[in-house]
Amino acid sequence: MNDFSIPGSQSTPAIAGNWAEGVLSMQGDSYPENSFELFGPVLNWTQSFLGQAEHPLRLELKLLYLNTSSVKAIMDLFDLLEEAHRGGHQVAVNWYYDRRNERVAQLAAEFKEDFTFAFAIIGEDYE
Repeated sequence: MNDFSIPGSQSTPAIAGNWAEGVLSMQGDSYPENSFELFGPVLNWTQSFLGQAEHPLRLELKLLYLNTSSVKAIMDLFDLLEEAHRGGHQVAVNWYYDRRNERVAQLAAEFKEDFTFAFAIIGEDYE
């Protein structure tokens, strides 16, 4: 399978999937006009990876703001990870947040409560 990349914009995160390294990353704000259009390829890539790859998948998030439809899309992504985890596939999430933005940390903590895979919430100092 191929790697993929979606460039970020003012309202969408930069998204990249690296098949060989088993890393899916998202960075930036997420309030797209059409979240299905943005996240559909991400969900498809993730399903393909989890169905074909033998090695672990790590999701690296540095999301600064998410609107309601983005939260739903991330929930769908986490549901895929949870299903794979329960099936024996090694998956993990590292959600980085700016220490000055506790709302993102709280959102990540709410997500973490619903899932059993490895899920780290990591505070950083952004410039």
